[in-house]
Amino acid sequence: MHQKLVEFNKNLRTARTDLPLLQAGDVVKVRRKIKEGEKTRIQMFQGMVIAIKGGQSSSPMVTIRKVSSGIGVEIILPLLSSQIDSIELVKRTKARRGKLYFVRTKSAKTIGKKLKEVPFEIGHAGKEVQDIVKEVQAATKAETTEVKAEEAKAE
Repeated sequence: MHQKLVEFNKNLRTARTDLPLLQAGDVVKVRRKIKEGEKTRIQMFQGMVIAIKGGQSSSPMVTIRKVSSGIGVEIILPLLSSQIDSIELVKRTKARRGKLYFVRTKSAKTIGKKLKEVPFEIGHAGKEVQDIVKEVQAATKAETTEVKAEEAKAE
């Protein structure tokens, strides 16, 4: 049962390889599809990732925070949601904690002192996701060759 669950999670995570691997402290641009009546439009939200819950599960949740006109705005999104059009990594910072809830009470100046900017490579899916995709493709290829061999023996 556990093995099936692991395979299920891998398959779901490989479905969206266009998403970057996020960490707490990253500044991202999220483009969400919003449906208003019959029309759909794309709304952009740029903010800092303050928490990722269920990072290894099939449906991780991301909390993104920004300050707009002096008011803090947070959105909580399922990372693999169909509402998300794209996620672009703007800036990567090194944080000492996994959840940055203390950011809610701090000013921008003190947050800048707490978080250290780190250079990053611009790319979508990380190496880990690409490795998982290759594993799944190799496994499906092996299964199809086994099925073809069994069919040939049966005939």
